[in-house]
Amino acid sequence: TTFLSSVLVALLKQPLLMITGDISDTRYMTDDFFKKATRTDDKKVVYIEAANHIETYWKPEFVWQEVSRVINFFK
Repeated sequence: TTFLSSVLVALLKQPLLMITGDISDTRYMTDDFFKKATRTDDKKVVYIEAANHIETYWKPEFVWQEVSRVINFFK
């Protein structure tokens, strides 16, 4: 069997924060997953301006934005 998060996301009831680069080649996956999370109203998607997928892991200016968004979301 395989685990398909894109199918099971419809069961998600917990708060959901998704962060992606606005020029990320994987942004479409974030957008699709977010759209399918229909059982939670406490959800937010954040686009980091001028960031691609890999840069969101190591560029300090992007990482600090992500950390700030996580802290604020879960306060």
